[in-house]
Amino acid sequence: MSKSPKEIPAKVVLLAGGNPQIAKADGNAPVQAYIDAMPEWKHAIGRYLDELIVRNVPNVRKAVKWNSPFYGVEGQGWFLNFHCFTKYVRVAFFRGSSLHPIPPGESKDENTRYFDIHENDQIDEELMASWIRQAAAIPGWGM
Repeated sequence: MSKSPKEIPAKVVLLAGGNPQIAKADGNAPVQAYIDAMPEWKHAIGRYLDELIVRNVPNVRKAVKWNSPFYGVEGQGWFLNFHCFTKYVRVAFFRGSSLHPIPPGESKDENTRYFDIHENDQIDEELMASWIRQAAAIPGWGM
């Protein structure tokens, strides 16, 4: 169920594209605050992604950095984040060029690949779960 802009707590500022402004912090709580503040249909996408990641990566580490939820593996770095834009939610796989098949969205960084989810898109859950598992199994980006 998505939240309408009226249901978003007044203390959360939505930046360009409806991206929630959440203070940098480690742990599940700031990630859930970010997801709870995602507007309209994007909220359901955020919840879906978070649940899919948790199901596929035991002991996943979470944090909010630069107004985006980050997911990582202890000692291996961050493997994925997502971010709200006006017409889509962008999933960034930091070592996406190593995934099979390679996610379709190119980046200025040769290692990073994107997957954009638009309203009403049908997500291939098996493929997304495979990308998540693959990304979590290889060294990620910083910690």
